[in-house]
Amino acid sequence: MIVYRLITEDDTSQFCHRVTEALSKGWSLHGSPSYAFDGANGVMRCAQAVTKEAEGEYSPDMKLGQA
Repeated sequence: MIVYRLITEDDTSQFCHRVTEALSKGWSLHGSPSYAFDGANGVMRCAQAVTKEAEGEYSPDMKLGQA
């Protein structure tokens, strides 16, 4: 099964750390990062999709970040 996650964060170094941590745990980048202005909070937000091959069958209860 292929597991999909979308990592989002304010445009800070924390976003890069979260993506780097996912890559270090076997996740792969899926597409390009996205940036958008969050007008409600007045900040830029980042998003990066990642995927990973995982054992088992899909369940809506699974914790995708722990796959």
